[in-house]
Amino acid sequence: MRALLQFVLVLALCAAGAAQAQKLPRLVLAGPPAAVSFPLIHMVESGALADLADKVEFVLWRDPDQLRLLALEGRADVLAMPTNVAANLYNRGAKVRLINVSTWGILWLVSRDPTLRQLSDLRGKEVAMPFRADMPDIVFDVVARAQGLDPKKDITLRYVATPLDAMQLLIARRVDHALLAEPAVSMALRKTRSFPVSVIAPDLYRSIDLQAEWGRVLKRPARMPQAGIAVTGALRAAPDTIARIHAAYRASLQWCQAEPVACGRMVAARIDMLDADAVTDAIAVSPLDAVPIAAAREELSFFYTTLFERNPALIGGRMPDAAFYGDVR
Repeated sequence: MRALLQFVLVLALCAAGAAQAQKLPRLVLAGPPAAVSFPLIHMVESGALADLADKVEFVLWRDPDQLRLLALEGRADVLAMPTNVAANLYNRGAKVRLINVSTWGILWLVSRDPTLRQLSDLRGKEVAMPFRADMPDIVFDVVARAQGLDPKKDITLRYVATPLDAMQLLIARRVDHALLAEPAVSMALRKTRSFPVSVIAPDLYRSIDLQAEWGRVLKRPARMPQAGIAVTGALRAAPDTIARIHAAYRASLQWCQAEPVACGRMVAARIDMLDADAVTDAIAVSPLDAVPIAAAREELSFFYTTLFERNPALIGGRMPDAAFYGDVR
């Protein structure tokens, strides 16, 4: 009996040693200055993945071009990204695997005009638009065309590099309307003191909810699978590690939602361009829910079909195959 116990102990020690040997020296998590990144930052701050790597760090990407470089050159292991980019990279053979959808629509039209109700009200007006030919522009185009508008003719689109750039134009009164993503929406409202409902004649209004418009014109729920988390390189073939990363992300997202003030301070300390109070506001209004990709398949499929019908190149020239939707436990 004693020999058996010693054998079991040796096996346990060997297994522990093997697990330690497989531990990564470094794990890089990357994301934009947006709500999808808040849990990634908490994962780093809380040591949630300390069992997977000796060092875990967060890297900021500011635009889709930087995101694609991080993915294609293998400079990040876990990437927050728009779902159309995930499909596009996958279909072009990049070593990227989307594992969940966590952001279900954080796009708003912010305006000085309190009477705007739908995109057709923007006919003849100028709108600051971030990320040309990427997620905000794509969603705006789909919804506008469903309302009988040609965004290239009926609306003057002023393209800028990022939502924060669009926000600055709005605050500086160089435009009256801008399509923004959280937390840029909340930052714009706070910087112009427009956020309290008690303010008389606020300068800016959260005027058109793009998620609600998407649902209304396409006869869908008022949400869309906008962004999620992907893994790259060898992690794509490590189901246990994928499940571990997804579980850690989901737990950190729940912490952010339960502790929005602390989350705001944490994020602002990591991303100096973001304001802690605006991050707190953004958490309150953002539809965030970490759904494994297999469970999000129906909504993703509709989203990709809609984009494919508009322009197949948006998702890499074809619909993602069944392997794209691999299970995440």
